[in-house]
Amino acid sequence: MKAIVSGGGSGGHIFPAVAIANAIKRRWPEAEILFVGAEGRMEMEKVPAAGYEIKGLPIAGLQRKLTPQNIVKNLQLPFKMLKSNRMVKSILSDFKPDIVVGVGGFASEPTLKAAAKMGFPTLLQEQNSYAGLTNRMLARDARTICVAYDGMDRFFPKDKIVFTGNPVRADIEQMNCTREEGCAAFDIDPTGKVILSVGGSLGARSINQMIMGHLHFFRENNLQLIWQTGRWMYDDARRAVEQAGVDRWVKVHQFISRMDQAYAAVDLVISRAGAIAISELCLVGKPVVLIPSPNVAEDHQTKNALALVDRGAALMVRDADCDNQALPIVKELLASNDRMASMRDAIGKMAVRGAAEKIVDQISKIVR
Repeated sequence: MKAIVSGGGSGGHIFPAVAIANAIKRRWPEAEILFVGAEGRMEMEKVPAAGYEIKGLPIAGLQRKLTPQNIVKNLQLPFKMLKSNRMVKSILSDFKPDIVVGVGGFASEPTLKAAAKMGFPTLLQEQNSYAGLTNRMLARDARTICVAYDGMDRFFPKDKIVFTGNPVRADIEQMNCTREEGCAAFDIDPTGKVILSVGGSLGARSINQMIMGHLHFFRENNLQLIWQTGRWMYDDARRAVEQAGVDRWVKVHQFISRMDQAYAAVDLVISRAGAIAISELCLVGKPVVLIPSPNVAEDHQTKNALALVDRGAALMVRDADCDNQALPIVKELLASNDRMASMRDAIGKMAVRGAAEKIVDQISKIVR
């Protein structure tokens, strides 16, 4: 069994990719798995850390903000695409995979497109409720498209769609961590109310700025916060917490590798509405205030969030309103035990377990 898994760019693509690879290894312990990602992106660090080999392509996305530096980057894109296409063909010819799996991200388009042209079977894993343009184009040649939301025949051929849910990290799906263990890991008092703020693996500027501007809120209301800032705002956040003298209430982390501990510790989550974050929240059954990123293709995070809001499983605050509205809503929600219980019940009913194994079932059918 030889598989190529391609994609990345953020944790929302990387964590499902690694979960699928791990499930392949459980099914076929002798399987050879190769990742194909984009140079300079998060997958080039996280995939080797998970124990897998990865090849990096010089592929990049179009820079929409037209600064002089970005204009130069955009002019380089056609050459990067040509080089990436040549590299992908060479990788496929040398590795000769039985299956090529695309999880989204810059690298997945040239990899799956070349694989289909060269006769290697491909499988798509679409995480969002609104399919991106790249996966809609790749769907034509894919054997199977694994989805996590109903109604995806709006975007893909109905006969290729299989509902599997989104694969998430095994420690979150199993959730063996207790609240006491989680609180101890973050130096948090388990008898108090605890909030988790997470803007995705790369951070969320507007959420971080909202928290940074209202650090007094946590001390005044005796609420504890586990705050994942991402790389770009970590140093500023840490300094702001120290200067405000709220380090007893606010615990700053650049990146949380043990999210099972974080979820176990908290009562409520403030989060972006990435598909994998939502899948994790459903599995752990935590009330959540979703603040969708406005900087994503086709505003798909808002559509992801509304899938929960419409079922009473989450509250949503638009990004432009988060500075004024998010924390008052959090305070009001934490004060209502009935509302919290109702949301926990509703979001828990949306959980889909065993997604990675279901995807590997489809891979097995294709390979056979």
